[in-house]
Amino acid sequence: MKYLGKKAVVTGGTHGMGLAVVRALLDGGAEVLLTGRDVSPLEGKLPGKAHLLSSDAARLADVDELGAVAASTLGELDLVFVNVGFATLTPWDAATPEVYDRTFDVNTKGAYFTAQKLAPLVRPGGSFVFTTSVAAEAGIAGMGPYSAAKAAVRSFARTYAAELAPRGIRVNVVSPGYTDTPTMGVTGVPAEVLAEFKAAGDEITPLKRHATSEEVAAAVLFLAFEATFTTGADLPVDGGLGQRLTLPA
Repeated sequence: MKYLGKKAVVTGGTHGMGLAVVRALLDGGAEVLLTGRDVSPLEGKLPGKAHLLSSDAARLADVDELGAVAASTLGELDLVFVNVGFATLTPWDAATPEVYDRTFDVNTKGAYFTAQKLAPLVRPGGSFVFTTSVAAEAGIAGMGPYSAAKAAVRSFARTYAAELAPRGIRVNVVSPGYTDTPTMGVTGVPAEVLAEFKAAGDEITPLKRHATSEEVAAAVLFLAFEATFTTGADLPVDGGLGQRLTLPA
C-alpha cells in the first residue's frame, strides 16, 4: 500500500479537497487525524485508521488541543496538510470588520499557528502542504479579504520552508482554482448565486471546467511524498487560470 506506515494530520478534512486527501491516504494505508468544525457526519464512515477531531482553526485553544491530540494519537508525523479555509463573496462596500476578522483568523492566523504547533511532531523527511488559492495572485471581485489572507499564507509558507529546512522538512503550497466542492469554497451564498459563480469559473478557466477534489488531492500528495527535492514551491491546480492562458477558439 502506497502510504502504509505514514501518519498525517489534515485540517479542514471533512469535505471537498481535504476529504479527498483523507480518503486517498486511508486507501493507501496511512493513519490520519482529520479536523473540521463538525466531524460528526463522518463518524464511523471512513475506512482504516481515521481519527476525527472537531476543531475551529480560529480558536487558538482548539489549535493547542489539536497539537496535544496529534502527539498522543499519532506521535511523529509525515504530513501536515493545512487546508482549513473560510471565504465569502462580499464586495468591498459590503465588507464588515466581522467578515474581515473571521477570514484572517481562519485562513491566516489559524494556518500559521497550526503549523507552529505541529512542526515539532514532523519527522525529518516529512512535509507541510498549505492550501492557498489562485485568488492570492489575482483580483477577483468580492474576495478581497480572502485573497489577501491566502496571499499571506503563501508568504509565510516560504518562511516556514526556510526555517524547517535544517530539519529536512519540506513546506509547499497548492493553489487551486475553481474546484467542485459542496460549497464551491464560499460560505453563505444562495444557490442561484453559487450557480452563477460556477458558470463564471467554467467560462474564464482556460480548460473550461472546474477541477475535481481528487485532482487537487493528487497534487497535494505529490508535493507531500513524491517531490522530495521541492520546498517553498507553489503548485497551481487551476486549469491554467492563474497563468492567464489564451486558447485558440
